[in-house]
Amino acid sequence: MYLMRIGAPGAEKPVARIDDETYVDLSDVVTDFDETFFGSDGISRIRPVVAERAATGLVSRFAGERTGAPIARPHQILCIGLNYRDHAAESGMPVPDEPILFTKSPNTLVGPNDDVRIPRGSTKPDWEVELGIVIGKRTSYLDSVDEARDAIAGYLVVNDVSERAFQLERGGQWAKGKSAETFNPAGPWLATTDEIDDVLALDMWLDVNGVRRQSGNTKTMIFDPYFIVHYLSQFLVLEPGDLINTGTPPGVGMGFTPPVWLRPGDVMELGIRNLGTQRQHVLGPR
Repeated sequence: MYLMRIGAPGAEKPVARIDDETYVDLSDVVTDFDETFFGSDGISRIRPVVAERAATGLVSRFAGERTGAPIARPHQILCIGLNYRDHAAESGMPVPDEPILFTKSPNTLVGPNDDVRIPRGSTKPDWEVELGIVIGKRTSYLDSVDEARDAIAGYLVVNDVSERAFQLERGGQWAKGKSAETFNPAGPWLATTDEIDDVLALDMWLDVNGVRRQSGNTKTMIFDPYFIVHYLSQFLVLEPGDLINTGTPPGVGMGFTPPVWLRPGDVMELGIRNLGTQRQHVLGPR
């Protein structure tokens, strides 16, 4: 299934995408795609509902509604840094022996086509197309990497928007350069795990103003999604609906000579095969 939330910010309704034109409305059986939904095995619960309604023609047509993030605001957004060798090289940093962990504020989450706003004082705003993982059940101390497969609800596209001066030049944690408002566009849909044949064979890309900046594939990850979930479970409790951003391939703005930074008026377009595409206009500080 492909789970989406459509409607105005704060009033999104949960639906299951059938194709580019139609969806099954689930707002009568699901309050939201949130912790309660994922923690109560909501995916299994709605699967027969979606199948029956699709088979009987009980579907609706998209009519230009805003697409929200496909999950409600999670407890936490966890991020893995430098998870592609080429990206580590362009960043001038060593390939990590263990996953680098940082966090983004959960209120950075926005829809895939919502505006991205540069924060006050910003000098080096940047982009990062990434594969996102959504956790499907409360998870801690997994005994093996294989067990991580059952803990994952699905996958989605995220743009890990960053402010490099805040992140790397202001001391302390990377979170300062990752947590400005609008810095985590997500979606358009959450693909449940059965929809992805091989999560390590997904092409990914990002354009700025029509110029291809990033082109990669999840096969070049240093730490794959199952390793990441198992690894994180040794240090903290993963809650249903939590989001994990798994790192970006090369081509970020700070990797160019000279660097290329986002500016008001820019347009970012990005996507991952089978997970859809995003498009964001960049706004100046408010």
